[in-house]
Amino acid sequence: MWICKSWNEYKILDVSGGDKLEDWNGVRVVRPDPQVIWNEKSHPALWNTADGVYHRSRSGGGSWQFTRKLPERWPLAFEPLGLTFYIKPTGFKHMGLFPEQAANWEWMYNLIARETRPIRVLNLFAYTGGATLAAAAAGAQVTHIDSSKGVVGWAKENLALSGLSDRPVRLIAEDAIKFVEREIRRGNSYEGIIMDPPSYGRGPGGEIWKLEDCIYDLISQCEEVLSDTPLFFAVNSYTTGLSPAVMEYMLKTTLVPRFGGKTSCDEIGLPVSATGGVVPCGATAIWEE
Repeated sequence: MWICKSWNEYKILDVSGGDKLEDWNGVRVVRPDPQVIWNEKSHPALWNTADGVYHRSRSGGGSWQFTRKLPERWPLAFEPLGLTFYIKPTGFKHMGLFPEQAANWEWMYNLIARETRPIRVLNLFAYTGGATLAAAAAGAQVTHIDSSKGVVGWAKENLALSGLSDRPVRLIAEDAIKFVEREIRRGNSYEGIIMDPPSYGRGPGGEIWKLEDCIYDLISQCEEVLSDTPLFFAVNSYTTGLSPAVMEYMLKTTLVPRFGGKTSCDEIGLPVSATGGVVPCGATAIWEE
């Protein structure tokens, strides 16, 4: 498992009964996590220190219950790369960042930083810009694509907060698949691609997106916008029915015949301070030159 142990301002304090207790730079919240199927609390009293708890609704969605008034938003630093993000509870239980992805940020940053040639990176389903900031900090030109104008604006604020507003980053609110199709027609190309597609959703025309059904075609399309000398390709998944090995196999069969290189895959996870254990948080498959 690829585990990010570099966080100072974020911690999973304990996990139990389908929930995880987290500390986001001094703000403690309890959020659901379907991977937590055990019921024992390592430090029961610690759970009483939570500032907010997200309760799922049986009809779908959920809501927050707070024990104190929180700031509208607050900063969270990932010090190893000099990045800072705005954090706030959202209506979908998220906090505006997926901390486990920092393992991928560090990997990508190191790949880009050692290059002497210009590196163009395409970040699809880019959310609030964790990978975008990491690639920009390493010196890449980044095209950031997400269909939500709100989170694209959030990514712009994160760039400014991290002192990266002057970097060559294009922030575009657009459907990722439509954008890739247009880039193919335009003849544009990239040395690096990273994508974090949703497990399920609907396209701009109401069409249903299901990751297991669509991911192979998307990878094949993205291959067409890779340059002749690409550096990396990374695919993230939070779909339990899509194993890391399956994603790696897709990269191996689509990219290796054309570019050579190597592939790898694994779960990504975060340590739990109460037990020293690790909670799996998703999966990543990568191709490298």
